[in-house]
Amino acid sequence: MLRKSALLLLFIFLTLGACTSKKRVVSKKKRPTKERVVVDNRPKVTPNETAAETPKTEVITPKPNASYAEVVQAYIDSYSEIAQEEMLQYGIPASITLAQGILESGAGRGELTSKANNHFGIKCHGWQGDKVYHDDDEAQECFRKYNDPKYSFRDHSLFLTQRSRYQDLFKLKKDDYKGWAKGLKKAGYATDPKYPDKLIGIVERYDLDKFDDAVLGKKGSPKKDVDAKIATHEVAKGDTLYNIARRYNITVETLKEYNGLTDTTISIGQELYLHPVKNQ
Repeated sequence: MLRKSALLLLFIFLTLGACTSKKRVVSKKKRPTKERVVVDNRPKVTPNETAAETPKTEVITPKPNASYAEVVQAYIDSYSEIAQEEMLQYGIPASITLAQGILESGAGRGELTSKANNHFGIKCHGWQGDKVYHDDDEAQECFRKYNDPKYSFRDHSLFLTQRSRYQDLFKLKKDDYKGWAKGLKKAGYATDPKYPDKLIGIVERYDLDKFDDAVLGKKGSPKKDVDAKIATHEVAKGDTLYNIARRYNITVETLKEYNGLTDTTISIGQELYLHPVKNQ
């Protein structure tokens, strides 16, 4: 009888132990489920996000009843500094950039410029960004669209510097706007036989070559020189040609060309030109 009682107690003890063990297993299964719903508060970075937003270009709007000369002057006042910065970095005369912009955008009033910030009529040509469709030589052709006019000016610089057919232009003196106007036509930028004369006429009518003189630091130039800090970069620890080129939105090959480099070797403290060396 005592043996039966002992066996009964052992059975009850084992049964209770099994129940307790099962409860613990269930509890362990629930814990990972709770961990999965913890909110991740780490900052998310999208591919198009930048460290700092650059300010929007301040565009001067002419009065509704303004004359064409006043409209052009407002355009010059809005974009002359950008054209000078592009000249510093890429060697394209500011006078030519402004004259092309005035001619091709209708001094900022053209339909393509209004709806796409496209000042130079650059078509898609494999463009991966936003696009608009506009009647030109053919109906509903594809054109590049920019978030800000300054990106149109930068794309214009890249368009000329990255195509071999325009390379002879960069052998001209930086203040030779007449040579540039004729060279653009010769290289096939425009089909209009009067294109060079139109550009030269705009430059001379609105005295746009004064912006070239300012960039080149000529004495007596009426406009103060653009901040020279953007013209060079001093190599710091951790710099590579690749990250410097990305920082200033130019290619590694262009950076090497500007500085006469045959490979990607650079040294701390070395000063790199971000534009072609000036022709005197």
